[in-house]
Amino acid sequence: MASCSGKVAFITGASRGIGRAIARRFSAEGAAVVLSASRLGSHGKLKGTLEDAVAEIEAHGGRAAAVAADLSDAAARGGLFSRAEEAFGPIDILVNNAAGARMKLPSQATLEDRNFMFELNVNAPVDLAQQAILSMRTRAGAGAGKEGDGGGWILNISSATSFQPALPYRDSQTAALVIGPYGATKAALDRYTLALAHEVAEDEIFVNALAPTAIVLTQGADYVREIGRRNPDMVEPVEMMAEAALELCTGRHVGRVTFSRDIVHAVGRKVRSLDGKKILGNAFMEADIEATA
Repeated sequence: MASCSGKVAFITGASRGIGRAIARRFSAEGAAVVLSASRLGSHGKLKGTLEDAVAEIEAHGGRAAAVAADLSDAAARGGLFSRAEEAFGPIDILVNNAAGARMKLPSQATLEDRNFMFELNVNAPVDLAQQAILSMRTRAGAGAGKEGDGGGWILNISSATSFQPALPYRDSQTAALVIGPYGATKAALDRYTLALAHEVAEDEIFVNALAPTAIVLTQGADYVREIGRRNPDMVEPVEMMAEAALELCTGRHVGRVTFSRDIVHAVGRKVRSLDGKKILGNAFMEADIEATA
């Protein structure tokens, strides 16, 4: 439980859900974590704030800090990586988790809808990755860290919606259609991830993309929550994503655009609780004889 010892991680969209779970898991492995969301305090109907997330990590003995920024605003994300580094020093791991969707049919998604999604889901992670690379390249070039530590890790959280569902559709109003504009942004992010990964691999910067294999019923998953309740086999625990993210942000993977269960299975990892103390199962959540670390 020390694979992130001495490292600093910056995680966006971390006030709740997958981002918050990843922050918990990284903290349990020794990382100091900087959490970001659009604002401090509560907003909208969803539960969970940056302050809550920081307090939760600190209550478990970890180090955490918060930095607020509206990532859909290009001006607000300018220099954000440097702001995040003020908390605990140079950042080793960037997890671009923040995302937003406008659920409309492709023919009805307005320019404002599309601009919002592309700014938040594509331009924001690209901007932050470019900011991160400046810092990571400097440290890699200076020979910082031990052999094999690398200049850093960048993980973009993607989605299965980047793939075209099977045709034909039974109903023009199906989720497969209204999720299309959002899926297009994730497809763009996947393609960019792959190219960037090979550009910066020689700098010991490891760039990958990760999507949930199945539905993760986080606070913001209202659109698919009922589907998950009716089809429990289509749901995965948030711990699966956290474990997969940990693998991709500590291993030497280059340009993987993968799913949570696939990467966990490929490397033979066990899925652990967010505090790292308990083994929950393997990639298919089958019980393991070993119950604790």
